[in-house]
Amino acid sequence: MKNWNEIIKDEQSKDYYKNLKEFVDKAYETSTVFPPKEKIFYAFSLTPIDNLKVVILGQDPYHGYGQAQGLAFSTPKNIKNPPSMVNILKEIEDDLGRVSSCDDGDLTPWAKDGVLLLNTILTVEESKPKSHQKKGWETFTDNIIKYISQNCEDVVFILWGAPSIKKEKIIDKEKHHILTSPHPSPLSSYRGFFGCKHFSKTNEILNSVGKKEINW
Repeated sequence: MKNWNEIIKDEQSKDYYKNLKEFVDKAYETSTVFPPKEKIFYAFSLTPIDNLKVVILGQDPYHGYGQAQGLAFSTPKNIKNPPSMVNILKEIEDDLGRVSSCDDGDLTPWAKDGVLLLNTILTVEESKPKSHQKKGWETFTDNIIKYISQNCEDVVFILWGAPSIKKEKIIDKEKHHILTSPHPSPLSSYRGFFGCKHFSKTNEILNSVGKKEINW
């Protein structure tokens, strides 16, 4: 199995990616873009593919100053937890009966524990959510999901919200496990994110296939 660097390099050789790179490079030169350029692929550096147990899919990075760090839903320790993160932490406490190991909103320990925190779009312009959609990132991350689906076994995919749930169709349900719910944002969390118990369910699945559970 290839490592992430080899997989990303394969994508970077494709025509769609050359156009994407041109757009992204120009955006960083002419506007404020998050996360910092060196953190675009940070999620991959923290979660090697041979340690991959869980994929949590986000949409695009936080668009406020200093929030995005290249990990879906995560923010640096010194940043106030955004509303979605507050709701994720609340669900962990309700589900597991204890405070999260990442109560400060920095999900780096999850990533090191085998959770790939992947946004479907990897860059965003400041204060302009979804400003980098339909530029090529979706093709890139779809190809990453397909590679995981084809080459890994018993990965738990956690899909929150309609855009993430659409990715079900590119995941092999015979080989992997898919958990879905509404998005944890305050707009939709009360429609079924609260009470989804995805954290305990994930650990039950991991235990059942002989993998070490995640310290949520």
